Amino acid sequence: MKELEQVKKVLKPDEVLLVVDAMTGQDAVRVAEEFHAKVDVTGLIMTKMDGDARGGAALSIRWVSGVPIKFIGVGEKVDALEPFYPDRLASRILGMGDVLTFIEKAEKTLDEKKALELQKKIQKSGFTLEDLLEQLNAIKKMGPIGQIVDMLPGMSKLSGKVPEDAQEAHLKKIEAIIQSMTLEERNNPSIIGGSRRRRIARGSGTATHDINQLLNQFSQMQKLIKMGAGGKLPRNMMGMFK
Repeated sequence: MKELEQVKKVLKPDEVLLVVDAMTGQDAVRVAEEFHAKVDVTGLIMTKMDGDARGGAALSIRWVSGVPIKFIGVGEKVDALEPFYPDRLASRILGMGDVLTFIEKAEKTLDEKKALELQKKIQKSGFTLEDLLEQLNAIKKMGPIGQIVDMLPGMSKLSGKVPEDAQEAHLKKIEAIIQSMTLEERNNPSIIGGSRRRRIARGSGTATHDINQLLNQFSQMQKLIKMGAGGKLPRNMMGMFK
């Protein structure tokens, strides 16, 4: 602490930011108080906000120290450092999602031109497994699937029931199955008979029932997308997912 006081005295910094581990709970509050008393902290960076802490420490530190939280860390890489928005954190804590952050991530990672091309293609010739693979890759660029799901209103409770590792593993399995298909099979799944299914299962390291399940789910997805493109989605559509 004495060294930090001396460094601050010599350098006269405009900002003194304290990095605090959100997972340490009330210990983080005591650390912030001590540093603030000695070196007059001007802002906080809360790390591990993608964990189970859900911001309890953030509320406590902000209240006790009076110092603003300027950034939060929601991952291990530099691009996982985000500006802090108190209203968005409050929404996450309450399980109401964080739609604004979701939209920002989507705008940064998803190609608007490709999205329009996909929309036109769906309206003209339908949605294929090749399109699904492309969309899965786009979602992966947005970050860990658990974080993406938590940003959607009402989905945080659902994601808590399914471990994030299981969610990631399921997407990887789907990706492996589609990648084990030929381009013709991706664009026309109806030609995938028994022998093709066994070949795809061997190539993707899965079982034939996994192939059957994916093809059945994809068939239902195609029907819904086709109905949506024609403005014929049933009012009780959400009941199909219960």
